[in-house]
Amino acid sequence: MTRQLHHHIGGRERPGSSGRHGDVYDPATGHVAAHVPLADAGDVRAAVDAARAAFPAWAATPPLQRARVLFRLRALIERDSDALARTITAEHGKTLSDARGEVTRGLEVVEFASGIPHLLKGEHSAEVGRGVDSWSERAPLGVVAGVNPFNFPVMVPLWMAPVALACGNAFVLKPSEKVPSAALHLAALLGEAGLPEGVFNVVHGGREAVDALLEDGRVQALSFVGSTPVARYLYERGSAAGKRVQALGGAKNHAVVLPDADLGAAADALLGAGYGSAGERCMAISVAVCVGDATADGLVAALAEKVEALRIGPGLDDPDMGPLVDAAHRERVRGYIDLGVAEGATLVVDGRAHACTRREGFFLGGSLFDRVTPEMRIYREEIFGPVLCVVRVPDFESALALVDAHEYGNGTAVFTRSGGAAREFARRVQVGMVGINVPIPVPMAFHSFGGWKRSLFGPLHMHGPDGVRFYTRLKTVTARWPEGAGGAEFVMPTMR
Repeated sequence: MTRQLHHHIGGRERPGSSGRHGDVYDPATGHVAAHVPLADAGDVRAAVDAARAAFPAWAATPPLQRARVLFRLRALIERDSDALARTITAEHGKTLSDARGEVTRGLEVVEFASGIPHLLKGEHSAEVGRGVDSWSERAPLGVVAGVNPFNFPVMVPLWMAPVALACGNAFVLKPSEKVPSAALHLAALLGEAGLPEGVFNVVHGGREAVDALLEDGRVQALSFVGSTPVARYLYERGSAAGKRVQALGGAKNHAVVLPDADLGAAADALLGAGYGSAGERCMAISVAVCVGDATADGLVAALAEKVEALRIGPGLDDPDMGPLVDAAHRERVRGYIDLGVAEGATLVVDGRAHACTRREGFFLGGSLFDRVTPEMRIYREEIFGPVLCVVRVPDFESALALVDAHEYGNGTAVFTRSGGAAREFARRVQVGMVGINVPIPVPMAFHSFGGWKRSLFGPLHMHGPDGVRFYTRLKTVTARWPEGAGGAEFVMPTMR
């Protein structure tokens, strides 16, 4: 029987008022598993109403008490980690072990946010003038919102909401309508952890729901992870409306392989980074930049055998790679493979011909292209699927220039045994997150996540110190307690 999902508003399930719904698929079978309501402006308004009503009391709650809710949430997520992972796999398609890893990385941000009393401490200066003290405080914004992608239905909400809630804000989450169930599970766990009703709300939907969040003047800030066109749209519209916006966009992550690299280790790293989660990661490596033909020949030979041997099947069976999220996305990726062939790249491994494509579900094998050039669309554009492109360059400087010239600057990696070369690459490359012999350099929760160039719109990254800065505003207080009447002062105060 097909499940019917609901919004989560004011601590309760709420049917949608629009009368419209979307289909939620099981990617391993292609069958509809659930129906999800698609919010209209009225549903969004109700969620913001609930959040706005709950905000004053939650903001006035001592930070230590807010942190205790997150401590309890941490324990509940650990208790339900397997159930959350299975929900991710059932709706996204990624392997069960990969889904468990996603839950763990999200849990790390909950742990970080649990230390919020320390992070909200301001600075104090005594005697900035005679009898005058000055100090700073970090105040919550109010109602904030998060718009999430389909590829990380647990981790990305946990990048946003725990930090926002710990800082004293109320939150409205708009998950991807393709993978809605995990967000509802998180809402239930927050309620069980003791979060007051209305502080965290979930509304499902598409562009109409997002536009309603942008148009509501009570929403003070919006966080987003997704494609660059949507990130730019949200940043421009949200900023024009006076909101804070942090919008993480697309990526085309390069791994530079130098001639001294361990090619076997590099091939293993690129296999996981390029084909893990069927390439549906914003930090996936989609381009291997090989310095020298000998390096490229060796890497392609090592990779081809491994890509052909990928075990592909339903995510709950825990193979190497599961299906893509839906039929439309699978056809989009297949279209890029067709395009790469037409553009003249050498298709070393053709994922379109893999045996997995003959079973039901949204399956596609891994593809490997060699002799890709910067003019090709398969190089320039984000494919977001199990496709790895190999580009050949003559030297280190050419590799660095290639990475820097790309419009995206999310993540990159270099494989080398040379500390000097690695240091030079990390220092000079124009990319926000850099790995040295680490293919997916996602920072830990106590650092901040975000790219450069068209991979990030807005000055502040997610979680870590930047997350606290994003979800609070600075207030500075200057105080004097005079003991007698003073005269009026008409000049700029100098505190002398």
